[in-house]
Amino acid sequence: MLFTDLLDETKFSLSANKSRSFLTILGIVIGIGSVIAMISVGQGATSNITSNIESLGTNLLVVMPGSQRGGGGNAVRGGMGSATTLTLEDEAAIKSAVSGINNIAATVSSRKQVTAKGTNTNTSITGVETSYFPIKTVEAQLGSLFTASQTNSRVVVLGPTTRDDLFGVDANPIGQKIKIGSQEFTVVGVTKAKGGTGMGSSDDLIYVPLAVAQQYFTGNKAVSNISIEVASADQMALVQQTVTDLLLQRHKITDAASADFSIMNQADMLSTISSVSATMTWLLGAIAGISLLVGGIGIMNMMLTTVTERTREIGLRKSLGAKNHDISSQFLAESIALTFIGGIIGIIFGYLASLIISRLGSMTTVVSINSVFLAVGISALIGVVFGYYPARRAAKLNPIDALRYQ
Repeated sequence: MLFTDLLDETKFSLSANKSRSFLTILGIVIGIGSVIAMISVGQGATSNITSNIESLGTNLLVVMPGSQRGGGGNAVRGGMGSATTLTLEDEAAIKSAVSGINNIAATVSSRKQVTAKGTNTNTSITGVETSYFPIKTVEAQLGSLFTASQTNSRVVVLGPTTRDDLFGVDANPIGQKIKIGSQEFTVVGVTKAKGGTGMGSSDDLIYVPLAVAQQYFTGNKAVSNISIEVASADQMALVQQTVTDLLLQRHKITDAASADFSIMNQADMLSTISSVSATMTWLLGAIAGISLLVGGIGIMNMMLTTVTERTREIGLRKSLGAKNHDISSQFLAESIALTFIGGIIGIIFGYLASLIISRLGSMTTVVSINSVFLAVGISALIGVVFGYYPARRAAKLNPIDALRYQ
């Protein structure tokens, strides 16, 4: 059978029963579209988390008070809690004794009620040193970040969300006064938007000089964490170990398992989160793939029904000289055509679905070329696998029995 004849026969057979062909194609469309949409959600989440973590800075180590371990002894609960085992003296010791560091900055955090011009909000107050801004790639959109000469001044830099809450969307608050608790501060800058980080939004906070925050808000010399920018990625492990050894020595701790601090390695965290996100992406894709399996079964069901309905036609073709491979090629071509058409429409459907999810669901979606190739490959495989048995069954029909079939 010529290829052009095969195409004509396929077109005629599919159009002979439009309703059945449409419903079969619809199953593939839903399956392919679901796979692409779900993978785009997973990849979008991975991309968003990765960019947010990278926006915190590069080659970053964060030393936090308290142990990450939940064992016995005198271990303190880790994280940004009430533990006060880190001080400015620890920061100074790290800065002077550890090589391979570009920048280091201690911070303190608290949450306060803030008022301005009859409006108020409850937000995070972050006391920072000026070296914090380049470490965390914080830049000013309006005004400026406070400088070393203002480390003892009551000045603040607002995140864009906090600015919007206090002064109105896109307002210019430079030079305006706000009250944090009972203390009055002057706004000197607004940062560029960076978005959420998965641990709170870096846009919904207020930066104040570290010394001022310790004087008015925390009342002690303890710090909430120490951020360390390592000179290069190759030195991350060495610097982390050196800092660990130094702090264990300073805190007079002989057993590392009983450390009253913990160190978060940005690279390790990014790798772990990316791995988890990738697993979730494939899980979403696998769940959506179930609908593809159902679509494939629908194709097989349709083709088996078609073989039964066209038994006399098959017998007639064989009696006129059609060979087994001609018959099997015809039915296999019809199966592949169904999945190919469904695959093309499914790709469009999946892309549109991902756009709708992004617009209405307020989440990032990423349609990658790999997911499209994967969907097309799966649809082609389904066409061959689920079309093979009906095609083979049609080819093996005895022409005499087929002609007798009523």
